[in-house]
Amino acid sequence: MLHDLKISRPGLWFPTIWIYLVPFSLSVNFWESTNFWIGLLFVTFPLNYLVYGLNDFNDMKSDTINKRKGNFLFGAKSSEKQLSSIPRKVLFIITPFIIYFTYVSGFKMLLLLLFMILVNVIYNFKPFRIKERPPFEICIQFGYVFTAFFSIQLNDLSMLPWQTILYLTLFAFQAHVAGEIMDIEPDLQSGKKTTATIIGRKKTKLLMLFLLILEIYVLSFWFQDYVLAGFLTLFSMWLILDVFIIFKEKPYTLHQMKLFGIAMNISAILSMFWVLYSGKLLQPIF
Repeated sequence: MLHDLKISRPGLWFPTIWIYLVPFSLSVNFWESTNFWIGLLFVTFPLNYLVYGLNDFNDMKSDTINKRKGNFLFGAKSSEKQLSSIPRKVLFIITPFIIYFTYVSGFKMLLLLLFMILVNVIYNFKPFRIKERPPFEICIQFGYVFTAFFSIQLNDLSMLPWQTILYLTLFAFQAHVAGEIMDIEPDLQSGKKTTATIIGRKKTKLLMLFLLILEIYVLSFWFQDYVLAGFLTLFSMWLILDVFIIFKEKPYTLHQMKLFGIAMNISAILSMFWVLYSGKLLQPIF
């Protein structure tokens, strides 16, 4: 069971939790709703076991030589025998949730959940295997935004403004690019093709910086959320130092990657509270 928990990568649960919470406003006592808590549970272990379990099922070669794997932060190192049971376990874990959510939210919810599963199949399995078709492996991260649509449907919330959907898409792209930067060496050794392995570490970091600048612009001028924009500005300044002065083309050590992972989780928790408290991502001015 602990190995399955590692597969779900608790250290990387923050994108699904964060996006699930965005549609809520503190003006509604959502924490009093049973559906809210069941939905929140679903976007932690079950949904991430689906996402990362299917990913690991098709990535054994690169994961075996990936030094950041083998922990609760970045995921498990699994044997072929352990991986062989993942599709069956995924089905066993998510089916009760699909039945319940369909029962309480209707046929639209069923279609939404099936589509989320389909996105993961297209991402991981042949003949599609988008994960190795750069730059589409970044573009398909838009699928994370459907966690917000799931939240809206389950909790009977208002649809998000298109500006918020765009911001969440940029957030998903940026989070994925960060992971690719950390995995360049094992991906190259295993022959896995990603945007980062093709354009190199420095250009991938500059791509991440470009995405951060877009996020800062959207937050500042479309939402007037200067707190979140300010945090991303500090992160961007660090990335500039990273690219041009500190690390440049050098890979991160395992210790450094773990520190970055912990920092990402701390910042995600703080920003979750801010997003719920301020409600700014629900109120675009443009």
